[in-house]
Amino acid sequence: MKRVGKPVFFLVAAVILFLTYTSIFGIHVQNGDNTETYLKGAGDIRWGIDIRGGVEATFVPDMEGDATDEQMDSAEATITQRLVGNNITDYELYKDYDNDRLIVRFPWRSDEADFDPEEAINELSATALLTFRPGAEYETQETAEDGSVIYRTPAGKTAETVILQGDDVTNARAVERRDEYTNQAVYEVELTFSESGREKFSAATAEMVGQTISVWMDDVMISSPVVNEAITTDTCVITGSGAGFTPEEATDLANKIRAGALPFQLRTTNFQTVSPTLGESSLNAMTLAGVVAFALVAVFMILVFRLTGVVAVIALLGQVAVSFIAVSGYLPFFNSFTMTLPGIAGMILSIGMGVDANIITATRIKEELWAGKTLDGAIVRGDENSFWAIFDGNITLIIVSLILLGVFGPSNILSMLFGASTTGSIYSFGYTLLVGNIGNFVMGVGASRLMTKSLSSSRCLRKKWLYGGPAE
Repeated sequence: MKRVGKPVFFLVAAVILFLTYTSIFGIHVQNGDNTETYLKGAGDIRWGIDIRGGVEATFVPDMEGDATDEQMDSAEATITQRLVGNNITDYELYKDYDNDRLIVRFPWRSDEADFDPEEAINELSATALLTFRPGAEYETQETAEDGSVIYRTPAGKTAETVILQGDDVTNARAVERRDEYTNQAVYEVELTFSESGREKFSAATAEMVGQTISVWMDDVMISSPVVNEAITTDTCVITGSGAGFTPEEATDLANKIRAGALPFQLRTTNFQTVSPTLGESSLNAMTLAGVVAFALVAVFMILVFRLTGVVAVIALLGQVAVSFIAVSGYLPFFNSFTMTLPGIAGMILSIGMGVDANIITATRIKEELWAGKTLDGAIVRGDENSFWAIFDGNITLIIVSLILLGVFGPSNILSMLFGASTTGSIYSFGYTLLVGNIGNFVMGVGASRLMTKSLSSSRCLRKKWLYGGPAE
C-alpha cells in the first residue's frame, strides 16, 4: 500500500471541521448597526412554505375553449410580475399547457402579521393593467433579490396621462434581426397596435420625439424606451438601451406586454394555506431527531470500529457540511436554496447512505484483519472490496435524484415523458438527496480513506485492534 503522510489526517480533519462549523454557524461580523456576511450558515437558509407557512393556488383561464401556449406564457408573466412587485421573490410557479393550469406557491409575507392569503390570490389572478405613459417619473424604487431595480408607482406627468392601455396592443413578440453594420444578431420587441391604438400612438410619438414613453404593468415600470421618430404604422419596435436586449430579456418583456392585453381573467380552482406554526414545530422535531440520531450513530461507530469509526464520524460531519453548503448559498454572492421538509428528509436519507458506506468499508477492513492480513493489506483489500458495493447503492439514488429533478424541477425537462408537474417540495427532496450522495463519494469514499491510510502511517497507531481486528 502506498503510504499517506501523517499530516494528511490532521489537514483533512481540520478542513472538514472548519467547513462543518462555518456551514452551520456561518461567519458574520457586526459593523456598527450593519452585519456583514462572509460565509452563510444554516440560519441563512430560505425555508419553503411547508416550514415557514404560505399559500398554494391553482389558476385556470376563465374562458371558453383552450388557451394558447402564448396566452399561458403571458399569464405566467403577469403573475411573476405581481409576485416580484409585492416583494415575494421566494415563489414557485409552474405551467401545465395540456390542462391550461398555472400553479403558484409562495411563503407568508414576513413583514405582515395579518397577511390575508385570499386577498393576495385575488390580486394575482386579476386582469393585468398595462399602460403606456409619457416620461418615466416614479415615486419609489426598490432592489429585488437578484439585484435588479424595481420602479414603482407613476408620479408627476407620468401619472397624469395615459397614452395607451393593454387593449390597444394586439400583439407583442420578441424578434431577431441582423445589424446592417456588424451582421450580429440584435433582439427587439415588436408591438402591433389596434386601429385606435395606432392613432393614439402616432399622435403621441409625433409630439415626443427624443422623449421617453414608459411602459407600466399595474404600478411597476417594466420598460422606458425613447422615441426615435414619429410612428405612424400599426407596428413599432423597442430596441433596448445600451447593447440592446438579450434573447431572454426580449422574450420576457414581450410576455409582460402581451399579458396586459389578456382576453381572460384567471379563475382559482384550488387554494390552500400552510400554517407557519405547524411547519416550525415539524422543523424543530426533525432537527432534534437528527442531532440525537447522529450522536447515537457516532457512539455506535466508535465502539464497534474504533479508529475507523472515528474517521467515519469525521467523514459524516464533512458530508453534513457539504449538504448545508449546498442549501445555504454558503458564499454571500450565491442565493440560498429553498429548503422544505422533504428536502430535510432527503438530506437525512443521504447521511444514512453515508453511514452505510463507512460501515461497509470499516467492516471489510475488520474482516480482512481477522482473516490474518497485515494492517496495510487489510486496508487495501477493504477499500477495494467495499467500493463497488458503495458505488452501486449510491449511483442508484443519484439516478433517482436526477429523475426527480428533471420531472419536478422548474424546467420540467422530462415533462414529455411524465407530463407537467407542480410539486416543488419533491424537487427539494431530489436536490438534497443528490447533493448528499455526491458528498458521500467525496467524504465517505475519498476523505475517509485518506484519513485511514494517514493514521496507519503512525507507528503508535499500527495496532490491528484499533481498526477492529484481534489484539496482538
